[in-house]
Amino acid sequence: MIDLIGYGAFFLTTALIFGLISLGLNLQWGLTGLFNVGVAGFVAIGAYVSALLTTPHDPARFGGFELPILAGWLGAMAVAGAAAAITGFATLRLKSDYLAITTFGVAVVVQLVALNAQSLTGGAFGIGFIPRPFAALAETPLLFNLSNMAIVTAVALVAFLALQHLSKSPWGRVLKALREDERAAISLGKSARFYRVQAFAVGGALMGLAGAVQAHFVGFIAPDNYAPMLTFQVWVMLIVGGSGSNVGAVVGSILVWAIWAGSGALTATLFAPEQQARAASLQIVAIGVMLCLILLFRPNGLFGNMTQRRRFRLGQRKPS
Repeated sequence: MIDLIGYGAFFLTTALIFGLISLGLNLQWGLTGLFNVGVAGFVAIGAYVSALLTTPHDPARFGGFELPILAGWLGAMAVAGAAAAITGFATLRLKSDYLAITTFGVAVVVQLVALNAQSLTGGAFGIGFIPRPFAALAETPLLFNLSNMAIVTAVALVAFLALQHLSKSPWGRVLKALREDERAAISLGKSARFYRVQAFAVGGALMGLAGAVQAHFVGFIAPDNYAPMLTFQVWVMLIVGGSGSNVGAVVGSILVWAIWAGSGALTATLFAPEQQARAASLQIVAIGVMLCLILLFRPNGLFGNMTQRRRFRLGQRKPS
C-alpha cells in the first residue's frame, strides 16, 4: 500500500509537470492561435539554465558559484521567456505551417547546442547531481515523492490560477480577438505583433519553468530528454484535454500520461526483456489511437470550448 501511494505521488508529480508545459502551450495555441512545434526546445532551455545555476561546478571554469533551487527556477523562466520573445519577434509574422517549421527548427538547434557544447552542458552525458528539493528525504521514497508532489502541485496551481485570471482579463480578450479575427482587432487599435510576442514569451517562460522543475525532481538531464517526442506528447495532451481550456490542459496531461505510463508497464509485463525495446513503440500506438478517437468523437477535446457549447444550449448565441 505504501509503495502504491509513493508511485501515485511520483506519477502525479510527473503528470503535473507536463500540465505546466500544456498550460504554456494552451496560452500560445488555444488562446492566441500560435502554432508552436518547438515546445521541447523551451523546456530544454529552462532545464539547462536551472541546472547550470544551481549545480556545483568546477571553480576553475565556472567560478564555483551555485544558487538556491528557487533562483534556478526563476532564472529558467527568465531565460526561456526571453528566448521565446526573441523567437516570437523574429517569426510571428509567419503563419501556420511556416511558423511551425521555424519553431521546430529552434527546438532542434537548442538540442544540438546541448549535445555539442560539452564543456558547458556535458554533451551526450548530460548534467547529473542536480540539487533536488527535500534531498534529505531521498532515503524515504514515500515522503520524498509526497513532498515533491506538494511543491509541483502548488506551482501548477499558481500557474493555473494566474492563467485563468489572464484569460478573462482585457489582455486575454485581446488575444482571443486576434485569434478569431485579426483584422477586426487591429482596426480597434490593437498591435497584433506586440500581444502575440507577449503571449509567446509567457508561454515559453512556463515551459522553461516546467523543464527546471523536472530537472530538479529527477536530478539528471540529457539532450535525449528533449527530443521531438516531447513536443508530440504535449500537443496530444492539449488536444485531448481541449484546446483553449486551462482545465483541459491539466486534465489532458494527467490522462495521456496515465495511458503512456500504463502502456509502458503493460508492455514490460507482456513481452520478454529482449523484445521490450521494440514493444516500446506500442506506447506511441496507444497514444495515437486515443488521439484518433478524441478527434472523431470530441473534436474540441474533453473540455474545449465548453463556454460556447453551454451558451448554445441555452440559446444565447448561434454556433460559429
